[in-house]
Amino acid sequence: MKLMTFIHNGQSRVGAVLDDGVIDSQDDPEIPTTMIGFLAAGESAMDRMRRLIDKKKPRFLLSEVKLAAPVPRPGKYLAIALNYADHIAETGKDRPEYPSFFTKQSTCVIGHGDAIYLPKVSNKLDYEGELAFVIGKRCRHVPVDKANQVIAGFTIANDVSVRDWQARSPTMMIGKSFDTGGPLGPWLVTSDEIADPHNLNLKTWVDDELRQNSNTQHMIFNCYEMVAYLSQAMTLEPGDVISTGTPSGVGVKMQPRGYLRLGQTVKIDIEGIGTLANTVIAEPVDTVY
Repeated sequence: MKLMTFIHNGQSRVGAVLDDGVIDSQDDPEIPTTMIGFLAAGESAMDRMRRLIDKKKPRFLLSEVKLAAPVPRPGKYLAIALNYADHIAETGKDRPEYPSFFTKQSTCVIGHGDAIYLPKVSNKLDYEGELAFVIGKRCRHVPVDKANQVIAGFTIANDVSVRDWQARSPTMMIGKSFDTGGPLGPWLVTSDEIADPHNLNLKTWVDDELRQNSNTQHMIFNCYEMVAYLSQAMTLEPGDVISTGTPSGVGVKMQPRGYLRLGQTVKIDIEGIGTLANTVIAEPVDTVY
């Protein structure tokens, strides 16, 4: 299934994509209306959604709804650094002995088609095309060979980075967590539809220029190893998002620098999932105190 969070007439709920239509969870009142609630409900919610899909009665066209991030406000958003050898080479850093994670604050999350803000405080705005996965079951101490059982599905992430602010802290967190710095989407493809998450083509364009062109087979630590590693330290819960790192081709390492400019669109395509696209605009002038 392609699960989605969408907005129609100002109301957010869970649905599924069927061709160019949207299956609406509201057609079954037993299906939770938030993605975290849906995933926490487990197989019962999945089975109910499958039955709605089998009826082939979309309530809306995709063009009639607004796509939100599949998990609009994840409990945890964890991302791994330096997980592709070619990206490590372009940074000049050493290959990590252990997976190196940082946190993106959940307020940075936006969906497909939403605008990325060029911050008032920096012009060093960069992109990172990544495969991300979403946890489907509350879990701890998951062995590598069982980790696939706790992953609900896969989506696309743009690990938007404000490079000068990223460099201000060894955790990188603040430069990775600016508002609108966490595009996710366009939907969540359930694990049963991804035969091998470690053999997916990944491409990132800025406007019409191909900047990143790789395959997830080049990850140093794979998705299952990430789950096993993280779950030794913390409980992973339904809706937690884990982004799996970016290959080479980021703007900060281009000559001249390839930072994002106003009006440019970042488009990330991952085989078997789809395309995530977001356009850069100026950060709005209104300020909330």
